[in-house]
Amino acid sequence: MPYTPDLVHELNTLIRFDLETSQHGIKVHKTADPEVIAAVSRLHAKGLLTQVDGGYLTGLGRDAAEAAQALLTILTSSSTATATS
Repeated sequence: MPYTPDLVHELNTLIRFDLETSQHGIKVHKTADPEVIAAVSRLHAKGLLTQVDGGYLTGLGRDAAEAAQALLTILTSSSTATATS
């Protein structure tokens, strides 16, 4: 199953969390882009965020954010080895 635009918005939300501390959350205001508001709401419904408008990562949310950030690092790394045939 390919990434849908909704999933991409959710991933983009997850990579915004500072994983160095659990003391920083996010707050999505009602004036934010509708796609961002919807993504945060879906992440909350999936149990990844503590509040419907953001808040903090849950345990599962932290796991997801770590994976999303690791994947982004891998895919954007200039030192990634190229596949050979």
